[in-house]
Amino acid sequence: MEILSGRMIVRPVDPDRSLHFYRDVLGLAIYREFPGGTVFFVGQGFLELSGSADHDSGRNQALWLQVRDVRAEFSRLRGLGVTVRAEPEVKPWGLHEAWLADPDGMPIVLVEIPADHPLRVDVREP
Repeated sequence: MEILSGRMIVRPVDPDRSLHFYRDVLGLAIYREFPGGTVFFVGQGFLELSGSADHDSGRNQALWLQVRDVRAEFSRLRGLGVTVRAEPEVKPWGLHEAWLADPDGMPIVLVEIPADHPLRVDVREP
């Protein structure tokens, strides 16, 4: 299978509330808008808000967002009243992570990758 593009689709309980959260609180840039939906840039991928759900179903998935400074973004978002699930900490695998939740309770992990982490360093032998 050849994948040309991909995105995560979220069906929010309250589309206007979620649009405000992703656009105005998280500050995601809009890729495109269409009747009934908005697609945001999330790094090299996309997040689409479209349609709506009768109930919260977002707890079986999580949105992983790499940021430059996890503590600064965490503090900013906490100050805006975003639900906190876990304070920033260095995980055993070396990533700096903080966990939040969107308006429907979907987990969002903010991740900072340190400069010396294997995700940034070529660990192959020459």
